[in-house]
Amino acid sequence: MGRLFGTDGIRGVAGADLTAELARDLGRAAVVVLGRHGEGRPTFVIGRDTRRSGEWLEASLADGIRSGGGDAILVGVEPTPGIAFLTVELGASSGVVISASHNPPQDNGIKFFSADGMKLPDQLEDEIEAVLGEPLGPTVTPGELHEADVGRERYLEHLVASADAPLDGMSVVVDCANGAASGFAPQVLERLGAGVHAIFDRPDGDNINVGCGALHPEVVAAEVVRLGADAGVAHDGDADRALFADAAGNVIDGDQVLTACALAMHARGSLVGGTVVTTVMANLGFHRAMRDAGIEVVAAQVGDRYVLEEMLRTGTVLGGEQSGHIIFREQATTGDGLLTAVRFLSLAAARGVSIEELASCMVRFPQVLVNIRVSDPSRLQDAKVVWEAVRRAEELLGDGGRVLVRPSGTEPLVRVMVEAETQGDAVRHADAIAEAVRSDLADG
Repeated sequence: MGRLFGTDGIRGVAGADLTAELARDLGRAAVVVLGRHGEGRPTFVIGRDTRRSGEWLEASLADGIRSGGGDAILVGVEPTPGIAFLTVELGASSGVVISASHNPPQDNGIKFFSADGMKLPDQLEDEIEAVLGEPLGPTVTPGELHEADVGRERYLEHLVASADAPLDGMSVVVDCANGAASGFAPQVLERLGAGVHAIFDRPDGDNINVGCGALHPEVVAAEVVRLGADAGVAHDGDADRALFADAAGNVIDGDQVLTACALAMHARGSLVGGTVVTTVMANLGFHRAMRDAGIEVVAAQVGDRYVLEEMLRTGTVLGGEQSGHIIFREQATTGDGLLTAVRFLSLAAARGVSIEELASCMVRFPQVLVNIRVSDPSRLQDAKVVWEAVRRAEELLGDGGRVLVRPSGTEPLVRVMVEAETQGDAVRHADAIAEAVRSDLADG
């Protein structure tokens, strides 16, 4: 059996892979492990997204925490970065988010934050996994359960205070993905003075991420054009990422947002060390923009937890991913889609420019992404047919492109990415490599 914890906590189909029993056991195990590494009785702040399974997983997790001798504070539906923020604000031992982020509604997940608001290190996740199912001692006193209505207002105030300028007069379409952003994203932009039109902000437990949100930024882009708005923002289910659309309906991805923010911070001397952290997925256009500005780039594994690890190692204050996870280290300990929206939109407002002009500081190379479902992504490392196809593509592209093939950290997929100077070349090479993956590794 492989490691239970993946790139971003534990994920799977709710009721099948992620059961009430597993959630209960995880709660008990987390109390044991964090009790070893801390003082006193551990306290957990628990939030969830809008999935139907969230309530019973929350109840089971809290029951496990209490039976293990820990205290649980339930704050209800809350963005993932909001839980990271509240863990520190409330002085808790840990934060827990019940969410599968951008995954479909039938999935769910559990991820832990440490007391400093950062995702739990691999070492502690391994310890939790190791003690799953171990019997409790006979002297354990059950912990307490609290429900707190403190999360929303404290988090909103924090976001508003992070703006570079008011958004007075700016019209913004916000796609909440029928997820955790629904009760937060429109409100924070309205408080900053924007005129907000919210879409997909009516979660019913089964519609999170369905045909909307950061997985489908073309949806908010079309609505921006239809309404004649200035900008659009698309969040994912747990609101830890943001993608944008300009007034012409062009999608602006995380690489472009990171470029604009890095250049702005570098110009005002606040980009510590003149360095920014990205991932191996970052577009070649991002690297060229950073090179031209004299900014050093550090590349991490895909996943905002790995971006943060590199940021901490290098003392960097800005990092992010093409997918829209951006970490502003001075204001957050994890990727925060709402904070990203505030920072990017208010940067445009402060300069008196459109977000299209703000994003134009990076010229994006054509990039093609292909996901191939496989039964065992770990077999990729020994797939000779795949790596021969990669070698041929790299030889033909030379310095005018690049190839990245990797297993997904959250789903049973192999991801193929090809960048080239033309869209046609990118598609041709991506298709050839994807076919090699299918012939060597795909199901059926």
